[in-house]
Amino acid sequence: MKRFSTRLALAGSLGLGLAGCAVPAARPAVGTAVIPFTSVGLERVLGQDAAGLIRLFGQPDADVREGGARKLQFESGICVLDAYLYPKGSDAPKVTYVDAREPDGSTIDRASCVAALTRRDGGR
Repeated sequence: MKRFSTRLALAGSLGLGLAGCAVPAARPAVGTAVIPFTSVGLERVLGQDAAGLIRLFGQPDADVREGGARKLQFESGICVLDAYLYPKGSDAPKVTYVDAREPDGSTIDRASCVAALTRRDGGR
């Protein structure tokens, strides 16, 4: 009987020791805002060619080309918008994706940035 109780005590202390090794559940970082990526509010931008973007926002602050792809960047005091244009077949490159951020790099809603940029000097 003593041998059984010793084994039971040993198993119990081993179990408690292993319980301390359990990995805690991951928790989201505090203060990190998650903004869903939808195309709502981006209808004026998606599918546009470079000339359409320039009519909408004015001259880009950066124009980067790599092969047939192109990135036009538009800035304001509120946000920075990167519009990525890619060709499809023999058609001119058109916007297939946009990314937005505040000037300090913080996350901002893309549609809000589009709205702010249309009101900057040079845009319509």
